[in-house]
Amino acid sequence: MILNHLMGLYTHPKEEWQTIEKNHEALRSSLSHIIIVALIPAICSFIATSQIGWDLGVGDRQFLTMQSALFMSTGMYFGLIAGVFALAYLAFWMAKTFDATPSYTQALELAAYTATPLFMVGLSALYPTLWFIMVIGLAGLAYSVYLLYTGVPIIMNIPEEKGFIYASSVVTAGLVLLVGLMASSVILWSIGFGPMYQ
Repeated sequence: MILNHLMGLYTHPKEEWQTIEKNHEALRSSLSHIIIVALIPAICSFIATSQIGWDLGVGDRQFLTMQSALFMSTGMYFGLIAGVFALAYLAFWMAKTFDATPSYTQALELAAYTATPLFMVGLSALYPTLWFIMVIGLAGLAYSVYLLYTGVPIIMNIPEEKGFIYASSVVTAGLVLLVGLMASSVILWSIGFGPMYQ
């Protein structure tokens, strides 16, 4: 079932990771989870930028044109999905270094469920005030890192000592991916794909 582990990851994460490990789902389930949960930040940011307006703390609220908001939200949606797949590939690739032999589906489950709190933070875009989104975003990031540290030893079937180092490597790779996504956004904006304000 799609999103069937969502509540468990928030209420009892270690037990839920063990459930995920016991009942490895088909690749289709992980894909469905990613595709649906990635809609949250994309839709909420579209509504925020085109209907509510961003409060940056100075001046009037900033609005994007409908076309620009749709373009940016669509780009965000596909960027988030690509980021999860890239993180799963890096986790899968690095597993050999730590004597783990997961399938790509296991790595994708780890990446998908670890990224879920960050995607859920997208709901905060419905109150588009910069300080509020920063606070909620940091909380979501912290919980995603916690899920990663608790999930790696269980999903990848490695000892907790190695799991800590492995998870730290995955966090580092994730930060590099984030910087790469931000840099590509800046490049796209500089060649004419930037936002259009009302």
